[in-house]
Amino acid sequence: MINASLQHFCNHVVLTGAVTGADVRTLMRDILPDGIASREEADMLIALERAVPKVDPEFGDFLIPAVVDFAVWGERPSGYVDREVAAWLSASLAGRDGPTPVGARIAMEVVREAHGSAEALMIFALEANRWTREPARPVRPPFALAA
Repeated sequence: MINASLQHFCNHVVLTGAVTGADVRTLMRDILPDGIASREEADMLIALERAVPKVDPEFGDFLIPAVVDFAVWGERPSGYVDREVAAWLSASLAGRDGPTPVGARIAMEVVREAHGSAEALMIFALEANRWTREPARPVRPPFALAA
């Protein structure tokens, strides 16, 4: 279930077309002081980063560790990313057009932080980071989603 305040925050940001540093501080202090609590919240924030044209770098600085903390330590088994969590996270980060640079960093940091990760997530993280370093390619490669 998504926090109503988070929904209101996302609606506001989409209407303004930007995530500012002040927005990020409000998000951290007032809306998600304890971090991300559900997959739905993580999905919403990942989608927000992709959807809004102007995103302050502070948002990525918040989003990366928040998603890593939730995916690695908030999901079960704690400290490990199993196939089911890997499938969810890969799909959320990939969206329709492949991951953003922040999404690619999230994938890599999850793999680094976890004691163990499903092989599919490791492959996704490597592919995502390779793609974000080579965005001039005319066609995006298909991203391996964890199954």
